[in-house]
Amino acid sequence: MLWLKAFHIIFVVCWFAGLFYLPRILVYHAASDSETVREQLAVMARRLYRFVTPFMYITLALGLVLIAHNYEYYLSSAWMYLKLAGVAFLVFYHILCGRYVRAAVENRLPHGHIFFRFFNEIPVLFLFAIVILVVLKPF
Repeated sequence: MLWLKAFHIIFVVCWFAGLFYLPRILVYHAASDSETVREQLAVMARRLYRFVTPFMYITLALGLVLIAHNYEYYLSSAWMYLKLAGVAFLVFYHILCGRYVRAAVENRLPHGHIFFRFFNEIPVLFLFAIVILVVLKPF
């Protein structure tokens, strides 16, 4: 059980590394005036997205296995439902990053660099909330 938890945490960290860096690449892409730089950043974003997406799936799978090991406790805990809502939002955020990456590859980002600077901070807020929920287990 501890091995599962350890690997779950490892893959959460790997997934979040991508969630932190992908929007930062989009910031640079949106701010660049150079076509060559935008093309290189689009390639970097596409490769990073493809690299971290399996980490999301592994994180989710390991999380479900951990819940299954003690489902009566977890499914009776309000903090777990809040955590799962946060995770669901992060999956949505990940998918949205994928759409923005595709738009960057096609050189048609719908937003400017200021939008992506704020967009980049969203996973930080969810990381704080989820870690606090898991450690403190309020409610």
